[in-house]
Amino acid sequence: MKRTTVWVTTAAALTGLTACTSSSSSDEPQERRPASAPAALPALRTAERSTERAETARVRSTTVMGTQLSLTADGVLAWRDGLSGSLTIDYTGGTAAETMRDLGVTSMEARYLSDAYYARMGDTFAAKTGGKHWFRYAYDDLKTLGGGADLADQMRSTTPNQSVRLLLDSGDVRELGRETVDGQAATHYAGTVRVGDVTDTELRRRLQDADVTAETLDIWINEKNLLVKKVEKTSTTNGRVTQTAHYSDYGVKVAVRKPPAADTEDFKALLSQSSTNPT
Repeated sequence: MKRTTVWVTTAAALTGLTACTSSSSSDEPQERRPASAPAALPALRTAERSTERAETARVRSTTVMGTQLSLTADGVLAWRDGLSGSLTIDYTGGTAAETMRDLGVTSMEARYLSDAYYARMGDTFAAKTGGKHWFRYAYDDLKTLGGGADLADQMRSTTPNQSVRLLLDSGDVRELGRETVDGQAATHYAGTVRVGDVTDTELRRRLQDADVTAETLDIWINEKNLLVKKVEKTSTTNGRVTQTAHYSDYGVKVAVRKPPAADTEDFKALLSQSSTNPT
């Protein structure tokens, strides 16, 4: 298999890890009416703590990366001890999705464990890569894929409490009023995050590693102080990315098993083979 094909396919698969996101919502947005930032901050700090303590949730999501890729994801995530979980990712459009369809891949199962990210690409793709269905991406190896950016850290920071935390670092947090989201009452908050203004050193580094220059973030917090929806519109050096996520079933059981070793190919080994045998 050509090395370039491996890179494209891997990049498309890895997009799912930051795509804990889904734009299917019929909720009508209300007119924005800014409130003072100090009034919004205590509620957001409470929401950050409550969402972090919940430790698990169900997520459905959509991500759009310009004309390059669009996808949906559905599954469960846990963040009590790092990131773990399982998502079904469907590739719905874009040039990367077309490349994957040519390889026989329209969707995949993604599993996140403590040591690595695992992707099941299907029978057709397996036939092109030695017969194994699962591909393992060790977190340490993901830096190579990102050209230096720490994609492992980016993946670990995609949990819902991190979205609330990011908005807390916004320079213009606004409370926009009460709305109905997925059948429940929620309060809408919004802000613009400029990387240079982020006070959390680790969070700022992760944003810089992801080539993020600015981001608008809208979140909805329910009456239990839990995040139920987020919409992120991110400007990066590679273009604009829009992500929308709906969270539910906080506290759901999340049990993820490592795929069988005999049916798993290591990304680093596959890339090495592709480099020595580019055809």
